Amino acid sequence: MVLEMLNPMHYNITSMMPEVMPVATMPILLLTGFLLLVWNYEDTSSIPGPGYCMGIGPLISHCRFLWMGIGSACNYYNKMYGEFMRVWICGEETLIISKSSSMFHIMKHSHYSSRFGSKLGLQCIGMHENGIIFNNNPTLWKAIRPFFTKALSGPGLVRMVTVCVGSIITHLDRLEEVSNELGYVDVLTLMRRIMLDTSNILFLGIPLDESAIVVKIQGYFDAWQALLLKPDIFFKISWLYKKYEKSVKDLKDAMEILIEEKRHRISTAEKLEDHMDFATELIFAEIPSCNCCILLHISERDIRIDDMQKLKVVENFIYESMRYQPVVNLVMRKALQDDIIDGYLVKKGTNIILNIGRMHRLEFFPKPNEFTLENFAKNVPYRYFQPFGFGPRSCAGKYIAMVMMKVVLVTLLRRFHVQTLQGECIENMQKKYGLSLHPDETNNLLEMVFVPRNSEKCLKH
Repeated sequence: MVLEMLNPMHYNITSMMPEVMPVATMPILLLTGFLLLVWNYEDTSSIPGPGYCMGIGPLISHCRFLWMGIGSACNYYNKMYGEFMRVWICGEETLIISKSSSMFHIMKHSHYSSRFGSKLGLQCIGMHENGIIFNNNPTLWKAIRPFFTKALSGPGLVRMVTVCVGSIITHLDRLEEVSNELGYVDVLTLMRRIMLDTSNILFLGIPLDESAIVVKIQGYFDAWQALLLKPDIFFKISWLYKKYEKSVKDLKDAMEILIEEKRHRISTAEKLEDHMDFATELIFAEIPSCNCCILLHISERDIRIDDMQKLKVVENFIYESMRYQPVVNLVMRKALQDDIIDGYLVKKGTNIILNIGRMHRLEFFPKPNEFTLENFAKNVPYRYFQPFGFGPRSCAGKYIAMVMMKVVLVTLLRRFHVQTLQGECIENMQKKYGLSLHPDETNNLLEMVFVPRNSEKCLKH
């Protein structure tokens, strides 16, 4: 019996096949075919981008954004697939665009006035359907924006020049507060304190601890940047986001104390008109106080508002700085209806990232990879230069920001020569390309030397 079982000639192989084939082979063939179909699945979209590959493509693209940061990931994908391409973020189709014609189309039309981002992340930082920066509810955003536009233009813009000059002079007289034992100035902290003090005087008017609030604002920004694109599962693991939640709470608690003091002053004021400002109008309109968190040729006299139009060289220097090293190098939008952009179908609900920083180095400018005022020697059509965006959702603070930058530069350079430490410059400064382009603050490359202009010290170049 055993010998018969071991003898291969004992079996009629062909007679066995019909019995085994239907039971074992057919399911394997069907499964193999299905896997090949899914593996080779291609989106019907003709927009260039990585393949779907059984869902691995969307997973990899989202992980790349979390790992590299939004700005770096956008530059990677535009370089890899072209200036109009498609990835996935949180499983949603997302376009990354660095073509000026496409950007112009998107910024111009109101059906791209919504933002996108993690709902849970935006809720955590208080921006879900709130404020004007990442409010993805167009109706609520339209109701709130006029308060910001009014505060950041008109009389407020004129008053800002005097307020900003006074704040700069005050802080320059106290440089020891932001200098180390060698006398090197922490320029980033200095600028943050000036911006906070100027904004407080203009929009809130309540005494505050600058150094403590600056740290809380930076913690809030770090949380905003970290949570914006996190998947929902991240928020189910408390220890992962606990530190970000604390940073948000720290700033919120500080702001609530300031707003409560503002309410008290308003309620006890003899003349209400003496206390009318941005915060007061928000309080009267019953708009949540957390919106306040979002605001954040040289002569012998102080600069005035009527000097602004004369400072063409200063203006071109600021423009070139924003082009060469933009603080905000991308804009995030969501399509509210189907559309055609540069021949591509863009469906309703599609997320869009406008890679403005890359566009500024690809089109129009004669020396795009150099910092030179030659790039603004001629008028630049605004479709090629968008530091503040334009259209329905352009930056509400663009005018006050430009005036403030001019005031800071002129007032600072009237009193001091500024030089970097030997061998240090913007090119070798470590940077982070996330929600914004900002210096890596773990090193000392932000320290500079401020030498009074009336000093007899010689500058070493």
